[in-house]
Amino acid sequence: MPTLPSSGAERIVTLDALRGFAVIGIAWMNVYVFALPLQAYYNPVVYGGEGAMDRLVWIVSFVFIEDKFRTLFAMLFGAGCLMLHERHSAHEDAGRWRPHFARMAVLFVIGLAHAVLFASNDVLRAYALAGMALPLVAGLSSGALYAIAVGCVAVHVGAGMVVFGSGVIDFYASRMSSDAVLFANRNFGDDPAALQYALDLGREDLGARIARRSANLSGQLSAVASSLPINFAAMALGMGLWRDRMLAGEWRTFRLQRLAAICAGVALPGLLALSWWVSDAGFPGALMGPVSLVLSAPFDMLLGLAYAFVLMAVLSSSGLVTRTLAAAGRLSLTNYVMTSVLFAFLFASWGLGLFGQFSRAQAFAISFVPIAAMLAWSPLWLKVFGQGPLERVWRGASRALS
Repeated sequence: MPTLPSSGAERIVTLDALRGFAVIGIAWMNVYVFALPLQAYYNPVVYGGEGAMDRLVWIVSFVFIEDKFRTLFAMLFGAGCLMLHERHSAHEDAGRWRPHFARMAVLFVIGLAHAVLFASNDVLRAYALAGMALPLVAGLSSGALYAIAVGCVAVHVGAGMVVFGSGVIDFYASRMSSDAVLFANRNFGDDPAALQYALDLGREDLGARIARRSANLSGQLSAVASSLPINFAAMALGMGLWRDRMLAGEWRTFRLQRLAAICAGVALPGLLALSWWVSDAGFPGALMGPVSLVLSAPFDMLLGLAYAFVLMAVLSSSGLVTRTLAAAGRLSLTNYVMTSVLFAFLFASWGLGLFGQFSRAQAFAISFVPIAAMLAWSPLWLKVFGQGPLERVWRGASRALS
């Protein structure tokens, strides 16, 4: 996030605090990528979810965490891109967007390295690709940006149900051997062979992982492409909120509280109903996929938006909590990647090799280790160096490229 004039100093602290809060929430979910087989990221009964506490952690994660913080992070990413554009809007030459495209290109490379080495669900690649299209909508009004966000969510849900809908139909028609149901069980259910393969992948050495992930870059891009509409929706929403001056801290507290209550009042019943649906059905893969990736998306975005409203209403730039979160937010790229480094050290075969040895609840508890680390080290690092190491690399490489 750029440094704004002195009149915007308080606003930038608040936005950095929002970003720090988002990075914390992403760590709460990313721990499952490192600690458990991939099917267990969404499905609590596949692996590591035998106890009542594990089920409770899944419900809390599904309702309050999963994809809400990704939404918040993407919103702030879109807002940050628009802020940078407005900062340099005096330059009306044809190449005024070149620095933006350079930043996106460098971010994509960082995300690709992060995905190959550490987290298969890396979001930086999707942010970079979706960010390439932001100049197309940067000149629109806040209302138009909100409409684009709604439209992109609709595209995401519609396309997702085209992919997953037949599996849901086949499940309720008891066609359990259909291709759609078998596909869902391999990726989101309890297929034994698929689960064993995921366990083997979690225990592979670093060299094998790099070779496998490098050889499957096209497959990675296909998965990333499927997430572009929902990520672009969140970015457009963030741009609209900046243009509407909500993220500039200019909305009244009562208005923020009222909108937060409305968003949460719609989102929470929807998410609770979806969690009851899959739980009552026994967590079948045919339902876990569409519910986690598709049907929850509108509610995830609404609750992420509610978080933004609440924090803008309660954060104070002079408070210790805000300043600590802001420090973590200013190092958001570094903290995002360093969280993966710490998780890899704990769970990967080239670290302590603890993959698959913890329950869901235990893994969630472990996620507080990198969170505590980032909250402790970020203020100290900024005090000495003024900028995060990966932020410095990103800025320097982008300037060289542009």
